[in-house]
Amino acid sequence: MNREIARVFGLVVALFALLIGFTSYRAVAHDFLTRFSGDTAYSENSNNRRSLLEEETQPRGLILSADGEDLAKSDNVGSESAPRYVRDYPLDDLFAHPVGYSYLDCGRSGLERFYNDALTGRSNEFGTIVDTLLGGTDQGDDLRSNLDVEAQQLATDALGGEPGSIVALEPQTGRVRVMVSVPSYDPNTVADQCSELNNAEGSPILNRATQALYPPGSTMKVITAAAALDSGEFEPTSTVDGRSGIDIGGVPLANFGGQSYGSVDLTTALTNSVNTVWGQVAEQLGARTMFEYMERFGMGEPPPLDLPSAELAPSGVFSKGEPLDAGDPVDIGRVAIGQERLLVTPLQMAEVAATVANGGVRMAPRLGDEVRARDGRVRDEIDPVEVRRVMKASSAEELTEMMANVVREGSGTAAALEGIEVAGKTGTAEVEGGATNQAWFIGFAPRDDPKMAVAVTIERTDGQGGTVAAPIAKEVLQELLQ
Repeated sequence: MNREIARVFGLVVALFALLIGFTSYRAVAHDFLTRFSGDTAYSENSNNRRSLLEEETQPRGLILSADGEDLAKSDNVGSESAPRYVRDYPLDDLFAHPVGYSYLDCGRSGLERFYNDALTGRSNEFGTIVDTLLGGTDQGDDLRSNLDVEAQQLATDALGGEPGSIVALEPQTGRVRVMVSVPSYDPNTVADQCSELNNAEGSPILNRATQALYPPGSTMKVITAAAALDSGEFEPTSTVDGRSGIDIGGVPLANFGGQSYGSVDLTTALTNSVNTVWGQVAEQLGARTMFEYMERFGMGEPPPLDLPSAELAPSGVFSKGEPLDAGDPVDIGRVAIGQERLLVTPLQMAEVAATVANGGVRMAPRLGDEVRARDGRVRDEIDPVEVRRVMKASSAEELTEMMANVVREGSGTAAALEGIEVAGKTGTAEVEGGATNQAWFIGFAPRDDPKMAVAVTIERTDGQGGTVAAPIAKEVLQELLQ
């Protein structure tokens, strides 16, 4: 009897060892393919139909908001004996772009794609198998995001259906609390309209927060000011000729409305957004320094955000679709004020504001917070990551005060909050040959202990950044800071 028990036990141990070996092989093979195949998202391959067919027989993990509300879940539309799970997005189009979708015929996008291994249990195959052997359900882990449902709804409503984007994140951690892109789409209906969505009017499938490129207008002056203050050649009190029509790069540069200011200090030049001052500052600093600081703030490469690489566009000065560097011919005086061929994403400009707010240190933006097993065990904590120090802490403090003055008495007064000081910068870029404007506001609050940074952009408007984007930023900051 004891011999039979020993034989059975030995057989179980052998099978268990085989199971471990198979799991290890799959994990090693998967890691190799992910790292070295050239396909940086092997596990994310939207065309891997076999993988998707297998996944339909087990529930994917939940994607949750920061406070635990379901953003994506799996429903069994089959039977108990022959289950077939499909994704359900309870909040419809509200989080379509950051959360994404996952369907057999349409593939995946957003967090659904980036965290596919976790959501299907592949990132912890051994644990999933053990759980199943012990009587658990073969299912994926849950992803808790940093997204705030109420703030996302408020921000979406504030855009009023106008094409544009809003991004809000915590300066000290990089946690993205709001990511709005308008127009949006309902991920629950993607399976019925894959090809139609890709060609739909207004590009609703496009995540404007991370993929759309816009001229930044005068919000670029924040980067120009950072480079100037760090250089040691300029202080907030340094004065520069602010007359309109000054020759910059061989071409006269005008201030808004042709207004001349005479000799003004840099604080006043930022408060009143004096183009000619910042054009001259950039010329004195030189293209190499300007491009260095643009790169420090993150331009020239996709942001380190937890979304698929295909959904992340780099910001920068472009020629024929490719970013330029300091060695290429460029009108640096106009780059300094957000003109020339400079194009940026809303996420990039939210990062600019957050970096200044964080004392000059850039943090990697992140949508995911933690991965948990269904029983509540934490599989993976997604910790804050410091990218680099972008500017001196002393320069960041000086720039913060300059940006606070923009909201106190300049073009950004519509972003002011009662009892909470806001620092920010407005921007307005003429588009479609000057027929309409694109409006911007970037900023953060509270001024002395920043908790939240925001970027708002509206694609087409008759207004200015200070009149249409700043009031929206105020609403978003107020909601997230309460």
